[in-house]
Amino acid sequence: SIGHVQPQSMPFSQPLPLQSGALLPAYKLVYETYGQLNAQRSNAVLVCHALNASHHVAGSYEGQERSLGWWDNLVGPGKPLDTNRFFVIGVNNPGSCFGSTGPMHVNAATGQVYGADFPVVTVHDWVDAQARVLDRLGIGQLAAVLGRSLGVMQALSWTLQHPHRMRHCVAVATAPKLSAQNIAF
Repeated sequence: SIGHVQPQSMPFSQPLPLQSGALLPAYKLVYETYGQLNAQRSNAVLVCHALNASHHVAGSYEGQERSLGWWDNLVGPGKPLDTNRFFVIGVNNPGSCFGSTGPMHVNAATGQVYGADFPVVTVHDWVDAQARVLDRLGIGQLAAVLGRSLGVMQALSWTLQHPHRMRHCVAVATAPKLSAQNIAF
């Protein structure tokens, strides 16, 4: 395992335009990184999370016995996402309940918790938010973007929205089309 990790928070003051036509005003995104970014900034791998997961891809939180990252078996020294070779990034999506700005946060415009008034966010919006994190980290192109389930929908969206910003897409547990039953699951 990569041991204990610490989530980081990145605030944004520039609003995020959403596909719905709404704007997400000042917001924050929570993320974690594993490994070291090389001098060429060419070894970054973005791991996109599924609906029920978060930015916590690997490692554990100190003092929290049951906090192993959801892909801990794949990220770390000597593992498929070898942190001796890759700089792995997990970003928590806006609208999530795992720390990034979402329905449980206060809407600065009203002084009230967003709740059901939180704007609708889409996979497209999440990818745009992830790209902003990469911009701040000084990463122009990813070695790869990958995910599983809803995370792979984000990875596939990267191939359409920002094909020049990634060299590879790893699509795990996906299909070209989903039934309503599959989406419900």
